Amino acid sequence: MADTTSTRRRVKLYMLNEERQWDDQGTGHVSSIFVERLKGMSLQVRSETDGTVLLESKIQPDTMYQKQQETLIVWSEAANYDLALSFQEQAGCLEIWRKICQVQGKDPSVDITQDCLIDHGEHDEEFQEDSTIEDAPDAAQEIELPPCELSKLEEIWNIFTESSIQSTPIRKEKLSVAIENSGYIKKLLDLFHMCEDLDNMEGLHHLYEIFKNIFLLNRNELFEIMFSEETIFDVIGVLEHQPSSPQPSQHRTYLKETAKFKQVVPMTNKELLNKIHQTYRVQYIQDVILPTPSVFEENHLSSLTSFIFFNKVEIVSMIQEDEKFLSSLFTQLTSDDTEEAVRRDLVLFLKEFCTFSQTLQQDSRESFFKTLSSFGVLSAIEVILGLDDPQIKSAAIDIFSYIVEFSPSTVREFIMKEGQKQDDDDLLVNLVIDQMINDPDPELGGALQLMGVLKLLIDPENMIATSNVSLNAYYFNKTEKSEFLVFFYKHSMHVLTAPLYANTSEGRLSKDDFQSAQLQSLILELLTFCIEHHTFHIKNYIISKDLLRRVLLLLKSRHRFLALCALRFMRKIVGIKDDFYYRYIIKGSLFKPIVEAFLENGTRYNLFNSAIIELFEFIKMEDIKSLCAHIVETHMKELESVNYVSTFNSLKMRYEQQQDGLKDKLFDSTSVLRNHRYRRDARTLEEEEEMWFDEDDETEDLDSMVPVSDVLRSSLDADFDHINRYIGSRKVNKDQSRESPPRLFNNRSTCININLRNNSPNTSPVGSPATSPTGSPTIPCPTPNTSPITPSEKALAAKRAGLVGLVDYPDEDSDEEEEDSETPTAKRPRLAT
Repeated sequence: MADTTSTRRRVKLYMLNEERQWDDQGTGHVSSIFVERLKGMSLQVRSETDGTVLLESKIQPDTMYQKQQETLIVWSEAANYDLALSFQEQAGCLEIWRKICQVQGKDPSVDITQDCLIDHGEHDEEFQEDSTIEDAPDAAQEIELPPCELSKLEEIWNIFTESSIQSTPIRKEKLSVAIENSGYIKKLLDLFHMCEDLDNMEGLHHLYEIFKNIFLLNRNELFEIMFSEETIFDVIGVLEHQPSSPQPSQHRTYLKETAKFKQVVPMTNKELLNKIHQTYRVQYIQDVILPTPSVFEENHLSSLTSFIFFNKVEIVSMIQEDEKFLSSLFTQLTSDDTEEAVRRDLVLFLKEFCTFSQTLQQDSRESFFKTLSSFGVLSAIEVILGLDDPQIKSAAIDIFSYIVEFSPSTVREFIMKEGQKQDDDDLLVNLVIDQMINDPDPELGGALQLMGVLKLLIDPENMIATSNVSLNAYYFNKTEKSEFLVFFYKHSMHVLTAPLYANTSEGRLSKDDFQSAQLQSLILELLTFCIEHHTFHIKNYIISKDLLRRVLLLLKSRHRFLALCALRFMRKIVGIKDDFYYRYIIKGSLFKPIVEAFLENGTRYNLFNSAIIELFEFIKMEDIKSLCAHIVETHMKELESVNYVSTFNSLKMRYEQQQDGLKDKLFDSTSVLRNHRYRRDARTLEEEEEMWFDEDDETEDLDSMVPVSDVLRSSLDADFDHINRYIGSRKVNKDQSRESPPRLFNNRSTCININLRNNSPNTSPVGSPATSPTGSPTIPCPTPNTSPITPSEKALAAKRAGLVGLVDYPDEDSDEEEEDSETPTAKRPRLAT
């Protein structure tokens, strides 16, 4: 029971936009409830997806509601703000209609509600300002129309003209009810036949004005009467006799004899056939027969627009439900036995069918395209694009555009599946690219349309899952993105770039006519889009195929728009800020054609000149060091004479600053290595000395001491690692570095003296720069013919020994000698740990 109620109140909410088209606002369930905030009974529509409120409209006692076609309720909230509820079931529409009539105190049997009485209490002042005394009785009385006779035509014309121009909405409504209840339209059409037989032009002109005013009443029930199968051609006949036209139009002749309805596939549904005929004729009345919108106020024909809109929705729904019809349609469309003329009609019908589907709301459109996909619409398009008929191809492209715009993922999935069993030339995406390249239109209108379709297909933005989907769906879309882009660059990119490579195969432009230039500009625009959105794939393609070099040849084109497209391509690559691109540009000297084009342009102040200067300015402002150095070192001789802008001088100054900065950095790093990196912190040495002398010398035996070689190895490991890395950066021979101890900055050998005697009072203090006493074992070292060793080198040698106090600073020599002479040695000298 709950499901039945839910289905009964299921509605589609529409709102009339500024272009007088109905916009879908969503699908939900409607209810009539008391809303405290609005202080009254209201219509509330909640979304069936997330439960949000789509509409909350108070049922005002003076709002005019209309019930149309048994499933529609239409009303106006304010000026130019029309709303409509389209019910899934008639029972739901009738239920809500009764609620509205109950609030307004109306009989539910009527199809329109509106207060007929004016409240003279609360709105008395407004009534006196906006209405005359004579209007009050007119508002309360029913309108009586004069007899429908030839002698009364002028009187009838006056009544209708007055009602459409001067009367209130209430009076218009009463006139509409009077016309509907008395069957006045059919009586007027009988008069039309009499006037036409008598060639009574005055009467025919009066009838034209009368029916024009009936249209202005904007009542759906009157439209249904006029557009019925029995009366629509008579109404069209009346509208042929426009008073301002010297001769009557031939609209009926055109619709009956020229405009022929072709049943490319037999239709057995009579209701569907009648609905198609009616929609076409009403559309013809709106677009061709009726005066231009400047004569009518825009909101006066909103019901006519709604009538056509909902007719199209019904047509699409009925065809979509007819599986037998669709199966026959697609079978004939893809059959080899189908004649070209019949196939053309089938494709044009399918195109019109897809055009009507644009009126559907989101969920209905999704169901519609799923139905087409199940019958193989993409395979049919693939067959059609392989034909030679330009008209059929153009229609197929329109159909393909509709599908891609609504569901690009469906098309991508189809393309990758067929890629597993078909050659590249037969792939749907390659057929589309081929159609773009070989567009017969000199202005390339079709190619421009297809470029937009291809952008949608390769756009990663519509491959990424939205935030409200599951994690599995997210990873599915990530897979779709990576797989399709790999597929596209492997199977289709060479087809897209083929015209570009063919035109630049000889290092120059083989064709430079307007159509070729326009086609290549479209290809460049698509490739520029790829640079922005396909970082990895397009980069590999450009570098491996040397694409940029070919593109820059287009700078020589006599068509400036093509040269600017090539320059924009280069600018987009530089703007990506990718070192791979920069190395590719520098290695290939790809700024050379740009500089040549700039110098060839001379001092002409045009867009091309400004675009090139902006490219160099961007490199300077973003401080792209590699490109800046390349430009200055390679092209500055040609560019330094350009002084009407400061770009190139600034670029040169920026380069010189970079070089100075490199020199300073190299000098600073050398100073750090000499003065700090290989000397121990003084605080560390003091701590080691304290630990040494705090030890108990009387209990310690010499035999328990760690061997000197082990001490050296453990204490010098870290320093030697740093030294080895530095020497390696200076490209010192590796074999030599393995055979001898690491060399220091002056490449001299340094002797490390280690005193093992601990009982000689004359032994120099540990850490003294003096030579070791005779008999002291020393680590042998070569003594080449070199200059005397400086104190700083002795200090560094002592540091390498890892002994406490072996660091000897030149400015501390005298202090240490004084301390040695004044303070006797209290303890025997010990080895460093």
